[in-house]
Amino acid sequence: MSKEPISKIYLILEKIEYVEEIVSNVGSIRKALEDSVTTRPAILMHLTAIAEQFNKLKQANEIEILSHFDKDDLKGMYDTRTYIAHDYDGVNLAIIDWIVRHGLPKFKKQCLKLTK
Repeated sequence: MSKEPISKIYLILEKIEYVEEIVSNVGSIRKALEDSVTTRPAILMHLTAIAEQFNKLKQANEIEILSHFDKDDLKGMYDTRTYIAHDYDGVNLAIIDWIVRHGLPKFKKQCLKLTK
């Protein structure tokens, strides 16, 4: 595995850890998403960055790496990025909550396996 694709996995892990830190500092996902000035925008930006890294892997035909992730999860993450980018104020926070609560831990686990 070349350095370039795995560096994207490390960047995804870093962004996931930033989201975890934001939530930990505020006390809950709900509280973090209620703050429309600081923590919600930060979380949404990190989710966008995560989706962008997965998209770069897809564009580079990094099938081996992407095969470690569920296709529907990847599509869902990119779709979320699209909603954030094109309808920021219309983003469904319940979906973002679910992604932070369930999706990111799954992505983190898969990324950690790839980095070992």
